Amino acid sequence: MSVVSPSALHCGSLRDFIKNMITGTSQADAALLVVAANQGEFEAGISKDGHTREHALIAYTLGVRQMIVLINKMDDKSVNLSDARYNEIVGEMRSYLKKIGYNPDK
Repeated sequence: MSVVSPSALHCGSLRDFIKNMITGTSQADAALLVVAANQGEFEAGISKDGHTREHALIAYTLGVRQMIVLINKMDDKSVNLSDARYNEIVGEMRSYLKKIGYNPDK
């Protein structure tokens, strides 16, 4: 019987936490990436210098090959539980994760 030892690491969005993220991620088998759905925040996170992109890339670079993406803030007034917005985010995330090496179909 194998023993599972879950641990959680909150990286936030401050550059100061990147060192902690690298330390924690290097010991992880899988990652949860929380993505904000609200207008503006998602776009900032997925932009060229965005934290969402950075966190996903760091996790992959450190050997984490399994990632679950959680979409948060779907109830924000700018989103209003929109299926179109959800599908837009899923498409963007799948495309980016595939580009850096993840297999989003797994």
